[in-house]
Amino acid sequence: MARPRSFDPATVIARARDAFVAGGYRGTSVDDLLTATGLARASLYQAFGSKRGLFMAALTRGSDEPVDLDLLMVALMDLAADDAEIRSIAGALVDQLGPDAAERLGVRLLGRGLVTTLPPVRKDPS
Repeated sequence: MARPRSFDPATVIARARDAFVAGGYRGTSVDDLLTATGLARASLYQAFGSKRGLFMAALTRGSDEPVDLDLLMVALMDLAADDAEIRSIAGALVDQLGPDAAERLGVRLLGRGLVTTLPPVRKDPS
């Protein structure tokens, strides 16, 4: 008989999300996730299957919650080009953002790059 979980999955997912946002998917190791979440390696693999499984849990958390722009940026920048499932999920999340998705993601991208003020938009002289 399996032992009951001694951790709160929502807390683990939130801490993993923070680690992924800080380091990106590729820049976040399993050891980083173990440190961030406090899980033992066996618990992480038993509960989420893999690093990717934990990322997917963070990316697809409740549909009633707003889209996590920072984690979506990680999915788009680190994984979507090579991972059809992530690309599909990211596309659905972009659709949830609505017609201003490109602007919201662009502002978030600039913010992640530490660009805090945007230059004025130049008008076409024609």
